[in-house]
Parts: sequence; structure tokens; C-alpha cells
Amino acid sequence: MGARVTIADVAARAGVSISTVSLVLNNKPTRISEETRERVRQAAQDIGYSPNKVAQGLRRRLTHTLGLISDSIATTPYAGQMLAGAQDVARENGYMLFLVDTGADPEMEEDAIAQMRAQQVDALIFAAMWHREVSPPSNLPKKAVYLDCFSHEAPRPSVIPDEVAGGRAAVQHLVDAGHTRIAYVDVDEGVPPVASELRHRGYLAVHEEHDLPVDPALHVKGASTHDGGRQAAEQLLALPASQRPTAIFCFNDRMAAGLYTALRCHGLNVPTDMSVVGYDDQQLVAAELYPPLTTVALPHYEMGKWAAQVALGIRAHAASDAPYLMPCPLITRESVASPPVGAPTHPGGEASKKHKGDHSF
Repeated sequence: MGARVTIADVAARAGVSISTVSLVLNNKPTRISEETRERVRQAAQDIGYSPNKVAQGLRRRLTHTLGLISDSIATTPYAGQMLAGAQDVARENGYMLFLVDTGADPEMEEDAIAQMRAQQVDALIFAAMWHREVSPPSNLPKKAVYLDCFSHEAPRPSVIPDEVAGGRAAVQHLVDAGHTRIAYVDVDEGVPPVASELRHRGYLAVHEEHDLPVDPALHVKGASTHDGGRQAAEQLLALPASQRPTAIFCFNDRMAAGLYTALRCHGLNVPTDMSVVGYDDQQLVAAELYPPLTTVALPHYEMGKWAAQVALGIRAHAASDAPYLMPCPLITRESVASPPVGAPTHPGGEASKKHKGDHSF
């Protein structure tokens, strides 16, 4: 490996002093002529000079590193996009991203934070791979940022998906297509997850806005898997014909895939016999179903970017304990159509375009 090109080499090449090179390359306001500035920049480019980040960091007390601690990464299909968002921001701003997967082990979380602090990372992100409330380790720095999680107990800047708005968008799309009997295939895994409650809140808000009765029989639950969705669909299809839904909103895309399977087993087609909307826009699931699934996308990449930008001080955030709600866009494909002729309907008012509801978390 050759000797490192230094600022002195640039100065010799450009025929100026070292202090002049420093002023030019650091964009300091001086009376140096534009001609000299250009000569210095060209000399630096010609000999391949790049700033010594370590030396700069020592002077400025920065290490140009960003730490990200997560509960689970390898087993989560969405982790890549959150990491990609954070890493892109880090790279674009000259930072190296350090990543630790703790497996949700509290002791490992504390150890990871201690090691990150010992390495003097400039900023820290504490991430959850599922939207939830967390009780962070006691040694988490006050300037840390939460990604895909929040904490009432120890509030910090945080970003989460706007689940209520996502649920509203899904159900509103079905109402716009003419459906009035809409089921919600929910997740049933012990303590209700935050996302389940909030998506259901969006479902209820649209029913209220359009004066549509809420039928408890149309709210069924299952495991958040293909088989869970299939079994939940069987409950709906066991209802008398006059009480069945004409459209179904699913907690996630895997459950929607199970719903497709159940419908086909009963000789029913999507969307001519039943319209379906999922949630997550999960890679290798939503767009690969036949017909391709209309779904709500979780904005993992955008959340990763937001967390990194706030952590590094690139993006301002409101001085509030409330999390930033990242929009969840509706991805329209081919799984929604008008209700079949003669399908059961709920009595109700005309579809209204007004939107209201509680987006609290």
C-alpha cells in the first residue's frame, strides 16, 4: 500500500501554503481568489487526496459512526428496508453504520448500548422490527431515536407507521368500490399487538363515517400466517349467505394469501366473488398472488431514513413526546372489484368523503 496522500502534497502540487489548502477544502470564507481555489481543488483531485476522517473526528469530537440496535433482524422480512433507509442516510453523510441484533435479550441490549457508547458513536437508533411499545434499557442515551417503536415510560424522538390511516385507506377503498359488508380478518396472538388495534380503529372509523353498521360476526381472528388466514376465512364462509361479507380487509398479506386459498377451495374467485385488501405489501407475497393483492405498504425504508436523519441532526423534529406518524400508502392492484350482483348489503347512508378519527397510538 502506498503512502497516504496528505494536505502537504496538495499544497506542493498547487504551489500554495498548507493553510490555504485547508481553507479551500473546508470551504472557509476567505479572500482567496476563485482561480486559486480551483487550482487547489484540481490538485487534490489529480493526486487523489481525500480528507482524513479520523483526524477530523478527533478535532471535532466526532467518530462519524451511527449505531443501530435492534431486537431481531435476520428473522424479520421487513428489516432490510429499515436498515437500507438508515444506511443510505449514513453513507450519504459520511457515516459508518454499526448494527447489533440482540434477539430481544435485555442483557444483550444493555451490553450493546454500553459497547456502542464505549466506541463513542455519534448517534444511536433503538429499533423494533414490529410496531410496539418498548421499555428501553436504562443506559439508552437520552438523544437516542426509536425506530418502529415508542415508549411512554422513557419518551424519545420516534417514528412509527400511521396504522390508523392505513386501515382507513384500505376500508375506504372497499367502500368506494361499493362494498357495505366488510370483514376484518384480525390477528390473534395473545396480547393484541398495537398494529392490530390501530388498523381496526381505522376500519371502525370508515364504518362510522358512512353510517355502516358494524357486525361483530365480521370481525374474526387467527394466527398471522397463511393457515391463520385460511381458518379465519372458513369462519366467515360458514355464515349464512345473507350475512357473509362481500369484501375482506386482512391484518397482513400472509393472512390474505390464506384467505385466497380458502376461497378457491369453496369455488369462489377474487375479486369477482370476494374483494380482498391486505397490509404490509410484503415482498414475494402481495404482488405474487393471483390476482395481485391490493394492500397497504408499511413505510420501512422511509422510517429508517427518518430515524437516521433525526439521530444525526440532519432533520428537525417536533419537540413533542408523540411519535412521528409515517404515511402508509395504499398499493392498488387487482384484488378489488364491485360486489357481485345480488350480494347482501348493509343499510346505510351514501358514501361520504369526509375523514375523521383518532390517530393516537
